[in-house]
Amino acid sequence: MAETPPLQAVKVFDAVARHLNFTKAANELNMTQSAVSYQVKLLEDFVGTALFRREARGVALSEHGRTVAPLVRQALGDLNQAFRSARAETANLLVISTLHTFATNWLAPRLGSFQMENPEIAVRLDISQHLVNFHDDGVDIAIRTGKGDWPGLESHCIGGGNFTVVCHPAYYERIGRPKMPADLTDCIFIGPTDDWWPVWFTAAGIEPPAAFKRPGIDVETQQMAAVLASAGHGLALVHLSFVAEEFKAGKLIQPFDVMANSGTNFYLVYPEGKRLPTKTQLFRDWILKEVGQKL
Repeated sequence: MAETPPLQAVKVFDAVARHLNFTKAANELNMTQSAVSYQVKLLEDFVGTALFRREARGVALSEHGRTVAPLVRQALGDLNQAFRSARAETANLLVISTLHTFATNWLAPRLGSFQMENPEIAVRLDISQHLVNFHDDGVDIAIRTGKGDWPGLESHCIGGGNFTVVCHPAYYERIGRPKMPADLTDCIFIGPTDDWWPVWFTAAGIEPPAAFKRPGIDVETQQMAAVLASAGHGLALVHLSFVAEEFKAGKLIQPFDVMANSGTNFYLVYPEGKRLPTKTQLFRDWILKEVGQKL
């Protein structure tokens, strides 16, 4: 036997206990009177005793019914409050799926301004590399790299496609202040297996080297590449907007005026064909305004 009765039967009992009338309870619950009677019978069978006394002018609570009724009212009130709180928390929680590099280098330093404009909205960053499943993952909006052609998703290009070589000023001096990309021979390349290197050399108008002369430093993220470069450990490829603070602090320079693009960009994405919740609309409008200056 189940340890708790069916919730529908409990709700029906509460309505009848308040109205002491099956018809009024049925009207409140949008049920037929016979359905109300059936649910009450289910609950009485579960309890093993009558909860109402049938009288000529309606019903009255039995002794057991009078004991149970206030407890049921309180329990239903607690249950409703729990779900109201959960719904309010969900309504005010914006879950953003984003790449680690974008979150660290661009979004996190600016996110405070969004929350200052929208203090009622809490934000949670979901850092991941996979293309989020909005239906299953509980994500409201996402930032991804690609060409903006994901089926079923609305996408807004927010820039970030161009990248270039950066290094620490001291490292530039140490390698002899090369005047052109073709002079990059005896250097340490950060992320030497990165597909961006051949693209950058091609943009510079020279044949990409089949192999670098010196062992490089393999990294997994653009953020780590920038950290190593700003510490003077070699040449890295980055989006300039991601290292603006390092440039201001004099930790990085752009030794060559060569920009390259891999054909992909950062995109803001969310499901198409459905009305966006207010919290998602506010974030979309905010970030599109922020990237009025190109990434």
